[in-house]
Amino acid sequence: MRYAGFMTGIVLAAAALTATEALAHGPGGGQRMSFEQLDADSDGQISQAELQAQRTERFRAADTDGDGKLSAAEIEAHAQSRASERAGQMLERFDANKDGMLDQSELPQPRRAGRFFDRVDTDGDGAISKAEYAEARDRMRRHGGRRDHGRQRAD
Repeated sequence: MRYAGFMTGIVLAAAALTATEALAHGPGGGQRMSFEQLDADSDGQISQAELQAQRTERFRAADTDGDGKLSAAEIEAHAQSRASERAGQMLERFDANKDGMLDQSELPQPRRAGRFFDRVDTDGDGAISKAEYAEARDRMRRHGGRRDHGRQRAD
């Protein structure tokens, strides 16, 4: 049952992230745009106008009713579409035994988790205290790594 909860968490996290990521990266919904895709006139440079055109196209793709506004339902639908696509891609990429499911051993390991842990565990005792956590969070915020977009969180 822990596995089901873990997978549910992954899917929910993917859905939450794609709500903004899908609109931030590409008209297809989330993939990063190549230089060539952004350089629409193929002049070897990306202009402000080209970036604005990509942004407008992403907005239009999400604005399914064409009213010039994104409703919560449109944002959710766009995010759900991306989450479903990413879940399929994740299965395709990591399902080593091709049973249509991921078990714990097939899940990708975080690339820098160990280094991150070591940096946060400033006293080197093998555990992250509440003070070390708060210090790391504050350091990230000061250096532009803030992920809560200005909202205060209850810790």
